[in-house]
Amino acid sequence: MGTIRVKNLTFKYDNMEKNIFNVCNLNIDEHWKLGLIGRNGRGKTTFLRLLLGRLVYQGTIQTNLKFDYFPQAVATPQRSVKEVLQQLTKLDDSEFWRLEIELKKLQLPSAVLTMAFKNLSPGQQTKSLLAAIFVDRTAFQLIDEPTNHLDSWGRQLVSQYLKTKQGFILTSHDQNFIDQSVDHILAIDRNKIQLFHGNYTTWQQEFAKQNQTEKLEKQQLNRQIKHLQQNANEIRKWSEQAEKEKRKKSHQQEEHADIDRGFLGHRAAKVMKRSNSNLKKVAAKIEEKQSLLKSTEKVESLMLNYQAPYQQHVLQLEKLQVKRGGQILNQPITLDLQKKQQVAFIGLNGSGKTTLLKVILGCKELIAQGTIVTKNSLRFSYLPQQFENLTGSLTDYARKSRVDYSQLLNTLHKLGVERATFNNRLENLSRGQNRKVSLARSLCEAANFYLWDEPLNYLDTFTRQQLQTLILTKKPTMILIDHDQAFIDQVADQKIVIRRLGK
Repeated sequence: MGTIRVKNLTFKYDNMEKNIFNVCNLNIDEHWKLGLIGRNGRGKTTFLRLLLGRLVYQGTIQTNLKFDYFPQAVATPQRSVKEVLQQLTKLDDSEFWRLEIELKKLQLPSAVLTMAFKNLSPGQQTKSLLAAIFVDRTAFQLIDEPTNHLDSWGRQLVSQYLKTKQGFILTSHDQNFIDQSVDHILAIDRNKIQLFHGNYTTWQQEFAKQNQTEKLEKQQLNRQIKHLQQNANEIRKWSEQAEKEKRKKSHQQEEHADIDRGFLGHRAAKVMKRSNSNLKKVAAKIEEKQSLLKSTEKVESLMLNYQAPYQQHVLQLEKLQVKRGGQILNQPITLDLQKKQQVAFIGLNGSGKTTLLKVILGCKELIAQGTIVTKNSLRFSYLPQQFENLTGSLTDYARKSRVDYSQLLNTLHKLGVERATFNNRLENLSRGQNRKVSLARSLCEAANFYLWDEPLNYLDTFTRQQLQTLILTKKPTMILIDHDQAFIDQVADQKIVIRRLGK
């Protein structure tokens, strides 16, 4: 039977002060469908890289399994899909039928095989690369964030596909996707890594119980330390009074002054030593418990530099259709967006949602038909679907983005980014951390109108809750695109279905 045995695993990157993993021990069975969860920057992708042997660590990782990793690096995206997949799987034409079976399960038509890989939609690329790793039935799959850029239909399809497989570790921040795909959870917190039997909901329930238990323990310890501090204050008062009495007697009985002073001083010293010893013991217990309580994630309230527009009608679309590569993408869209309204564009990949945002931002050459009316005085804040090309320091990024540096750092801290990370170069951050940098920039810049394209990509569940609370509280004028249906249901005042032509 195949296993992964992790013993005393300790690891940190050279530029970090604290360990990401500290003397971790795990046993993982080859048949498990394991969901790997945790906040951005806690080490999920790092753990997969450690399993792959790509990082130097302390401790041991023993396994008799062969690993495959998703997403694979595509060296020649200009080549056809078939050529790219053959390069990745090492299958020749006589064996390629095995891959075609997997592609069919993911409902990718055979016609895509002749297309250039770079011309596939992000969702199609995801499905083709997943099919490639599951061709090898002898491998244990390490699947890193497969749901990004997948629409709701695609996520459901991939989760159904994974149900038919066994033996993988899956990282994702989509709770519903994890629930439908796994039978074990590996949770990485600030101080520990824990294994649970069940899905995301199982872990969430157990995690809530642990937090409540630790909260009660902390309350009890705080009461104990308060009681001891009161006793210590009383002892100090008694000691001071004893010292006064000693001095008084020394004046009254000069010949016995040294004896009284020595006796009382010795007694007071013993009492104080005993109380200080007790306080040190309790303080040590408090410190020990507080180190455990660090695993309880605190979700802080976010700030938004929203400046409501003076006009009531912010944007009007009248039978608007957009195009890409000369092809009209969507059926006509009509919208009257008003101040403090949140509208969600929903629809399948390729229906033109992102292109619509670009038109609103001023790319009028992408209009195929219809009209758009908006005010030139509006200040937009745009969060793109694709990653910004982030390089250099946070100081440089703040200056280029024209946002207050201290406000940017404060927002990142509230988003769960460790302060030690602030000195790292942006190109060295994880994808989730990079996404939070872009998000923090959008939160900090002064804006009347927010355009967010798949803001939840790569973001952990805690951050999703923060954004949901922020939008519901501040009610900014906003158009957003996302495939997390539960999130959209909570924050959107209105949903506009964008349908592809012919669909």
